[in-house]
Parts: sequence; structure tokens; C-alpha cells
Amino acid sequence: MDLKSINEIDFRNLGEAPVVVKVAIIALIVAVLAGAGFWYFIKDQVETLDREERREVQLRVEFEEKQERAANLAAYEEQLAEMERMFASLVQLLPSTAEIPSLLVDISQTALSVGLEIELFQPRGEANRTFYAEVPIQLRVRGNYEQLAEFVSGISAMPRIVTVHDAFIRPGSSDDDLLMDAIARTYRYLEGT
Repeated sequence: MDLKSINEIDFRNLGEAPVVVKVAIIALIVAVLAGAGFWYFIKDQVETLDREERREVQLRVEFEEKQERAANLAAYEEQLAEMERMFASLVQLLPSTAEIPSLLVDISQTALSVGLEIELFQPRGEANRTFYAEVPIQLRVRGNYEQLAEFVSGISAMPRIVTVHDAFIRPGSSDDDLLMDAIARTYRYLEGT
């Protein structure tokens, strides 16, 4: 069949067209219907399937992570119990509100016991943090190097937590005399946080 015979086909009467033309027209109609069917019916389902397959992979990863955590649950619970015991023992190292005045006396007694002269001992207002309150005390003490070191060491050895911050040491009036400005801080646990 050549091009000339294709031009002579009567499209109003396709029943008399050659078999090759009929097969080509039927194949074209089937292809158009298949394409339209895919476009309108199957395309969205393929996209949904792809999306669900990606979701399945994500859920599988989450499942494996949770399964691993569940397998280690007993160890995690034991670790949590140990951390709660440690936390409780550390909270006991923090002074209560009622113990703050005696702690202030202990700090000043520590300074006096090592031979320091206290020039400034000024408790500041309590500053609330997340789950604890910070109680700063501004200090200025006078003495020699060994006395200052014994004082800081004595504070660190107290049964309650007291830390020394912003220590600034400068020469005093004599060769052996030093002045130390510092802030001593103790901390108090805030109940119910």
C-alpha cells in the first residue's frame, strides 16, 4: 500500500478500507482509549501508591526505632531509676530556705577560721532559674595567699553546694596582703517545678 492509496481512503465508508488501514485505525483508537484510561483512572492511583510506599518505608524505620527502644525498655527504666536516686542525693546537697542563714554563717566562719579579715559580706537577692534558685553573696576578704586558698578550699568542702565565681585578687596595703573580691553562690531546689 502506498501513499496514493491512503489518500484515496473514504473515511465515511471505512468498512471498504483495506485491512491494514482498519487495523491501524483500531490500534490508534485502542491506544487513545488506553492513554485516556491511564490518565484519568490509573495515574492518580500510581501516585497514591508511590506516596504510600514512601510512607511505608518511613513507618518501617519508625517501627524499628521504637522496637529497639522497647527491647531496651528495662535497661532504660533501670537507668531512669538510678538517675532519680542520684538527683535525690544531689538535691539533698542543696540547702533549704531554712538552712540559708546558717549557711551564710558557715561561710563567714570559714573565712574567720583561716584568719581572713572580712571587709564585705553582702547576701544578694535570690534569682530563680528553671528548677532552682541561685543565692549570691558578694564577698571582699583580706589576707595572704595561703589564707585565701584555704578559704576557697573550705567553701568547696562544705556539706552544702557553694561555688565561688568572679574571683578577683589584687595586692593589698602590704607585701603579703591580698584583697579578694568574689561572689559565692549557693543554690536551692525549687519544689514543684
